[in-house]
Amino acid sequence: MFENSAKASNKVRKKVYAAELARLHVELVKLQEWVRASGHKVAILFEGRDAAGKGGTIKRITAPLNPRVCRVVALPAPTDREKTQWYYQRYVAHLPAAGEIVLFDRSWYNRAGVERVMGFCSDEEYREFLRSCPEFERMLMRSGVQLVKYWFSVSQQEQDRRLRARLDDPTKKWKLSPMDLEGRNRWVEYSQAKDAMFAHTDTEDSPWYVVDSEVKRHARLNCISHLLSLIPYSAVAQEPVALKPRPPERHVERAPIEEQEFVPEIHRKLM
Repeated sequence: MFENSAKASNKVRKKVYAAELARLHVELVKLQEWVRASGHKVAILFEGRDAAGKGGTIKRITAPLNPRVCRVVALPAPTDREKTQWYYQRYVAHLPAAGEIVLFDRSWYNRAGVERVMGFCSDEEYREFLRSCPEFERMLMRSGVQLVKYWFSVSQQEQDRRLRARLDDPTKKWKLSPMDLEGRNRWVEYSQAKDAMFAHTDTEDSPWYVVDSEVKRHARLNCISHLLSLIPYSAVAQEPVALKPRPPERHVERAPIEEQEFVPEIHRKLM
């Protein structure tokens, strides 16, 4: 507990955080342009306990990027039909093509986490996942996909603080599901599941990278910096763009502006 308190007290100041995040955003745009120009394929997995800070980090990564190049995949619970498919099938459809970055907000590792702990899969299905997952990931990498796996680590105390904050915030209350509350009660089971998952899938060619997420700002900066260090991008030369003078205006008859329906300017009443 002392260590967590010390980390919180040493939290990077907002002004410094904003400046560093702005610098990293410039680098992320360079990375995006290099991925698009080179045809590189990147898949990034974000895993961790509920309220560990995955979503906030994903938002900071995607904020400056083109959604046609970088997209987020956050799949709902599988349908009855999907439950009968090959387990990885619904994830394969979302993998990146050349020149794309895909961020998985939870991934096929659901089987090793929530499905295992909550009993949504059989013991045989779980054991088969642990056997097949490294093979599946090696197959992805052989096909040219760069796979990056992040595990966001948070303490019980900090998770509780964040879950309670969601209860009091009407804009975040929707994030708190019955599954989150049940997961909170099964902290030890999730810890055991995570350890077993790492034992089988933290491989030399596809390692897990653990993000200390006790302080959200630190986690975001550290994760983005680390991601940039893993991809051999470089600045891509851009053709210069200049705004030429507008052509001379031609007189055309247009519909009266009064006939258009404008959104009420509520902000004026607040000034």
